Amino acid sequence: MPPRPRMLAAAIAAALALGAQAVPAVAADGAAGGATTTSRGVEIPAFYTPPSELPGADGTLIRSEPLPLALSLPGIDGPLPGRATRLMYKSTDANGEAVAVTGAYIEPAAKWRGDGPRPLVAVAPGTMGQGDQCAASMALEHPLRLNGQTVSVGYEDLSVYRLLLRGVAVVVTDYVGLGTTDRLHTYVNRVDGAHAVLDAVRAARSLDQASVTSASRVGLFGYSQGGGATAAAAELQPSYAPDVELAGTYAGAPPADLTEVTKAIDGSDLAGALGWSLNGFLQTEPALRPIAERYVNEAGEKALKDLSTMCVGDALFGYGGKSSKEWTRTGQSLSDIIRAEPALQDFLAKQRIGALRPAGPVRVATGTGDDLVPHGQARRLAVDWCDKGGKVTYVPVVLPGVGSGLLNHFAPLLADQGNAISWLTDRLSGKAAGSNCWSMPVQP
Repeated sequence: MPPRPRMLAAAIAAALALGAQAVPAVAADGAAGGATTTSRGVEIPAFYTPPSELPGADGTLIRSEPLPLALSLPGIDGPLPGRATRLMYKSTDANGEAVAVTGAYIEPAAKWRGDGPRPLVAVAPGTMGQGDQCAASMALEHPLRLNGQTVSVGYEDLSVYRLLLRGVAVVVTDYVGLGTTDRLHTYVNRVDGAHAVLDAVRAARSLDQASVTSASRVGLFGYSQGGGATAAAAELQPSYAPDVELAGTYAGAPPADLTEVTKAIDGSDLAGALGWSLNGFLQTEPALRPIAERYVNEAGEKALKDLSTMCVGDALFGYGGKSSKEWTRTGQSLSDIIRAEPALQDFLAKQRIGALRPAGPVRVATGTGDDLVPHGQARRLAVDWCDKGGKVTYVPVVLPGVGSGLLNHFAPLLADQGNAISWLTDRLSGKAAGSNCWSMPVQP
């Protein structure tokens, strides 16, 4: 079996081992009422269609409803590992426009045994895709979707459940445009991701059924796309959400420099992410559209449209190993075009993470063999933060390369996840964090 299908098969097997079932999507009755929409044969519940008017304050809860967890057991005091609620809340996008974002809050059944009141962790999911059916909140209900038109695996459920078992309340964001049916997901957008994470905390605090309050310590947890979102949130928290004080932030394999990440993923297993990025960039900055129209050929236009409704599994099968040169009129790669177009360079420069000092202690982890979200640019984020006086714990995850970019990127997530959760739990218990910035000159 070739590497990409083998990787996907392994992910599916892991989901099945956790008890997931491949079932047809069933439309839930959304609080909004009305008809559902469909994405690659999956009915998106009416809950995910935003109202025509949004509240003014960021983090305001728009609506909520019970969310059945696929992996759940009955318990004496309620379902294990917890009771979930689907959320829609108000946020602000990179252009300053009001936007509705969905997600989920899970109240754990386990007691919090650390210091202080029950804490809250906002989980920023790793790359799920760009189709609405890929949203992490839906993956909690359907960890595995196989309907002949889409393949989606809720691999982020593992980190959520591990936190719940420690008595930590969890809120998961779907990000801007993922799940919600009114716009396209702005994949790896620094500001959109950060705002969605921080406003998820505000929304969770306002839930009547949540035990967390403004007195609860708050942590952020994310890997890959999620690592970029939590890293950006740690930078923007003081200016955007001063009411959300951060006890600790875990940023694993953060795509801090999208120019470098673009080079790495072109032609890789996850080449489809180039399409998600470009789709999102064009939604955020319409002024870039004439550049895209000048370069993108018919095959590229078809790929961008196709990818806009795909999940990770679909992109692995459909576009794994593709070169962006196949999508351009000139035969140039996307990286070549970026070098030729100052407007693209300026846009990506604004997406760079590391220009601001992070709020609170941060843990940056990166696989030294990661060549999909390159190790070097993630390490540079830690150096940038250290130079700005941040309290940084840098963790190089040393694993042998296996010849697959996706595996080299995915393996550190599993190898380091337990340690990352333990580090974050210590911060949520009020234990002081150290810093190993002094050691960066000799760190790999």
